[in-house]
Amino acid sequence: MSNILNRINSPADLKTLKEDELLLLAGEIRQFLLDTVSRTGGHLASNLGCVELTLALHYCFNSPSDSIIWDVGHQAYTHKILTGRRDVFHTQRQYQGISGFPKRSESAHDAFGAGHSSTSISAGLGMAVANCLKGDPSKVIAVIGDGSLTGGMAFEALNQAGHLRKNLVVVLNDNEMSISKNVGALSTFISRKLTGNYYRDLKKEMQRLLQNIPAIGGNILHFARKAENSLKGFLTPGTLFEALGFEYIGPVHGHDLPQLIEIMQNVRSLEGPVLVHVVTTKGKGYQPAEDTPDKFHGVGPFDIKTGKVTGGKPGAASYTGIFGDTLCKLAEEDEKIVAITAAMPDGTGLTKFSRTFPDRFFDVGIAEQHALTFAAGMATEGFRPVAAIYSTFAQRAYDQIFHDICLQKLPVTLALDRAGLVGDDGPTHHGVFDLSYLRHLPEMTVMAPKDENELQHMLKTAIYSDQPIALRYPRGAGYGVAMDSILKTIPLGVAEQLAKGEDITLIAIGSTVYPAMEAAEQLKAKGIKACVINARFVKPLDRNLILSAAGRSGCVVTVEENALQGGFGTAIMELLSDEGAGIKVKRIGIPDRFIEQGSQAQLRKDLGLDAAGIAQVAEDFLKTGNQIQPGLVRVK
Repeated sequence: MSNILNRINSPADLKTLKEDELLLLAGEIRQFLLDTVSRTGGHLASNLGCVELTLALHYCFNSPSDSIIWDVGHQAYTHKILTGRRDVFHTQRQYQGISGFPKRSESAHDAFGAGHSSTSISAGLGMAVANCLKGDPSKVIAVIGDGSLTGGMAFEALNQAGHLRKNLVVVLNDNEMSISKNVGALSTFISRKLTGNYYRDLKKEMQRLLQNIPAIGGNILHFARKAENSLKGFLTPGTLFEALGFEYIGPVHGHDLPQLIEIMQNVRSLEGPVLVHVVTTKGKGYQPAEDTPDKFHGVGPFDIKTGKVTGGKPGAASYTGIFGDTLCKLAEEDEKIVAITAAMPDGTGLTKFSRTFPDRFFDVGIAEQHALTFAAGMATEGFRPVAAIYSTFAQRAYDQIFHDICLQKLPVTLALDRAGLVGDDGPTHHGVFDLSYLRHLPEMTVMAPKDENELQHMLKTAIYSDQPIALRYPRGAGYGVAMDSILKTIPLGVAEQLAKGEDITLIAIGSTVYPAMEAAEQLKAKGIKACVINARFVKPLDRNLILSAAGRSGCVVTVEENALQGGFGTAIMELLSDEGAGIKVKRIGIPDRFIEQGSQAQLRKDLGLDAAGIAQVAEDFLKTGNQIQPGLVRVK
């Protein structure tokens, strides 16, 4: 790291730099990002692409009194480095380190937390209105990526912002579209001139003059406005934003720092809603990331010279990969199977499907609500839609699951990838609430496989069950178990007993089944015989098997990688209570707090969700069997 970056501990330090020093600083930040992310992993391509933009924003505005809001957070690394977190940046996304996303509790410069997309304009408008009500002249800047504009919430916010006419700057970081050099250069020149003080003062004077000319002044002014709009519309793609009530500026070259600074300084003095369209290049300055930005969106540790990932470990196939392969296998036999994703074809394992069955693959963009109602519509016409969405993102479409799928009992398969603890992305991405918010919906079946072989059978079961089904599975590799070549369906609500025992009953679901089996072996070494049940289904539960096993032992421990409130363990307690069984129950799962980032193994250890933790809880539970302890429930 060179001397300039070492001197930057806050945005105020930027304002002491000369233009040539700022240009040098941009290069230093890129190198710093490469050096750090190549060791820790993280979101690289998008962050390399917005270095100059971030420098210009912090140079021209005054954070934290001016609020800079980063949509999604995949583009906020430079922001973090410039706002006092340079020396701890190597801990980002690491256990007990800083977050990989903006986080209000982490810094006063993080004006609004972000992990999901399309929220920045809504939050920014709320802040702008609040500032107006308080008489606070502070500026609000919402930085949104072009991908996030596929989320309907962003357009809802744009629509209201244009209506309210409050002072809000929206920066569209366009790293997907391209513009020709000639048109881009001319447009940038026009944008610089149209935002300058001389032009705006002249425009106001001309308006006043024309309005005072009897009879013809109004007509001339109307013609002048049409001419200006026609010129801007011809040179720029901002017609939509102008129609929504925004002053459109751009496209602006996102890596020309002097021009960015000039335009942002001009924008500071503009009144009303303004949209600045900045064109950037993903992976800027690092050729492997520029060539394949999708591979460097979220990347593990890699070799800078070659761009090859070094942090991966050989082993079993991932659940995501097995899901994608199985879906392709089923689709070869049934042309009614269609696949839907919300801007995550790679992350959800649907890339192969998209290439093999392009006419039956639909990427709707960052629009989970639309994705599920779209799936419901296809289901009404006899198709078998499979919507593959990360568990945490499916939370955004709860009403669509209820109203458009379950209420109409439509056969939509909701494939919830990254269910449970996901690791380094932290609390915004852990999928630990789906069992709770799905199991209480009428007509919904909820299931989770113990391993990758069971996953492929469950997928076939879901697709051909003629009702809504949520199939949740974890992030990462499976166990390397043997894979059946012939797929079969599993009777709904039928669990399996994996081990016999009369001292205690361990009932586990999904990713916790194998740890529960290991825990049973550890208990066996201590003379404790544990029955282990792979529940398979959270809804419906296998009433007969659970009641008989619980009745023999009189002591039940439930294990789930989901919130304890209203989750799988609660469902077991409800079953035992409804049946009038006097059975003691201890639940192991996610406590009533948000879980920070860290490796899946470390987090499971901390939460007692590994084999040792489950065995210890079971042993302690047995020792207190004659007393009701805090956290234990005797159901009668």
